[in-house]
Amino acid sequence: MNAFHYAFKVKDIASTRKFYVDYLGCREGRSTDRWIDFDFYGHQLSAHLSENLPELDYCGKVDDVSVPIPHFGCILTVKQFGEVQQRLEQQDVTFIIKPHLRYPGKPGEQYTMFVLDLSNNPLEFKAFTNSEEVFAS
Repeated sequence: MNAFHYAFKVKDIASTRKFYVDYLGCREGRSTDRWIDFDFYGHQLSAHLSENLPELDYCGKVDDVSVPIPHFGCILTVKQFGEVQQRLEQQDVTFIIKPHLRYPGKPGEQYTMFVLDLSNNPLEFKAFTNSEEVFAS
């Protein structure tokens, strides 16, 4: 699978570094006083300073829970998911959807959680119990 690049807005570099490096364990890449790159589980995130952060739009539904659209995240292994869950639970992180198992015993069974970073960007983390079922219907 090819890695993706995603650029997004943040309120400041210090809290962004704290969330992605300290909370999630991402490796920091290049940076300036206006942006910072991270190795986000093999993908490149570029966080750029902005004073115009968008309002959250909770127009999506996941298991009858409203979630913000757009959001981004990563599909992890079950082991990585547990590690990220543990790291986030040790911090003052807002969970939109707490970690849980969806579709137990069905195709596409997956662990999922939604969080907000420290700039209020929504992220979803998933881990499929069978990685071949990522696109199962």
